[in-house]
Amino acid sequence: MPPHFKDVSNEMDRFFSLIHENWDVLDHPTPLPAYALWRLNWVHPFVEGNGRTARAACYYLLCVRQGRLLPGSKIVPERIRENRAPYYAALKDADRHWNDGHFNVSNLAEYLEGLLAGQLTESD
Repeated sequence: MPPHFKDVSNEMDRFFSLIHENWDVLDHPTPLPAYALWRLNWVHPFVEGNGRTARAACYYLLCVRQGRLLPGSKIVPERIRENRAPYYAALKDADRHWNDGHFNVSNLAEYLEGLLAGQLTESD
């Protein structure tokens, strides 16, 4: 359940703050993109295109943290679209943790790690 529309601005501020504050703290390449993927879907700031925007932001963070566009003929967002069941399950897992009062996107980060490995190993 997304937040009330009056809370979206505050939630987006929190979204950007968490990414900014943890940019140099998290060494692994997938937790921040996983957070972006989950949180943008959760905040639901757009009338349409929340999933597409969340996948684009996730992939942008994956690339920026590596300092380059990543090689591969099929990129992570395309891989998510091809098989959405694990994506939805990982989002729901993050939601369950959040509803229990915990922040945990580890399953989503692991899911992204596998997709990223697939992209990089199948690069042209």
